[in-house]
Amino acid sequence: MNHQLRSGLSTIPELDDTQFTRWQTLLEERTGMCLPPQRRSFLQTSLGIRMREVGCDSYEEYYDRVLNGPVGAIEWSTLVDRLTVQETRFFRDPDAIAFVEQYVQKKAADVSDETIEFWSVGCSSGEEAYSLAMIGERWLAPAGKRYAVTGTDISTIVLRKARAGRYQARALDWVPKDYAALGFKEVIPGGALEVSDSLRHRSCFSQVNILNLAACPLQSQHVIYCQNVLIYFRRWRRREILNVLAERLAPGGILVLGLGEMVDWQHPLLEPVHSSRVSAFVRKQANSTGETARR
Repeated sequence: MNHQLRSGLSTIPELDDTQFTRWQTLLEERTGMCLPPQRRSFLQTSLGIRMREVGCDSYEEYYDRVLNGPVGAIEWSTLVDRLTVQETRFFRDPDAIAFVEQYVQKKAADVSDETIEFWSVGCSSGEEAYSLAMIGERWLAPAGKRYAVTGTDISTIVLRKARAGRYQARALDWVPKDYAALGFKEVIPGGALEVSDSLRHRSCFSQVNILNLAACPLQSQHVIYCQNVLIYFRRWRRREILNVLAERLAPGGILVLGLGEMVDWQHPLLEPVHSSRVSAFVRKQANSTGETARR
């Protein structure tokens, strides 16, 4: 039986095997995320802190609360924000960024007048999406090309941060010098860093549960950037997610994953990029009959 929270103390009730499995199952059913046993202490701490905030004395009581009608839906959204926020930073994977740059440079030289679409899947607080926007601003804007960046995440809290476009000044440490000047305004009072208006005008952020990607309206994306997201899902679900993303690519578009996130996945619409430093795929172009490859 769980030890009860004691008023005025920081004691967090013990999350036993039964309760861990119960919460683990609920999280996976609703978000797809599989929380391994090694993260039991993280779940216990996150639940315990939130239980103190709302005045619940046991995991059973709090579990019933998150399942109870509209109030429970709001509480569940708050809890998911606590459980799913992951560490991120600007230009986090230099090799993947360099691969995207090479692709974008080719699009800048293209005679087509199409808008180049970027999609940051699991964008968290926006650093990844704005990194893609900086690539567009550096290479596409001077060539007279239009671009747009969409960041999606399940957490409403991080999406608000992404839309605000303000970061600690130390975040600039991760931004290459060639991008820093065009990506940000001057440091504002209090030491915060603010994303430039040009990037904000070309970037939007939307709440999307990755389990419901089929209902997401994004189509014909030129760059889908999905790093450090799939590792939280079971392998069969990773395949389902990637199958949907593959279909959302424009012909010739690229899908960029994290190294090791899905090493044995294939899709008939895609050609793998053979590299030891980047995990990526290219959407096949239309074939000789004018039809794109089919699954």
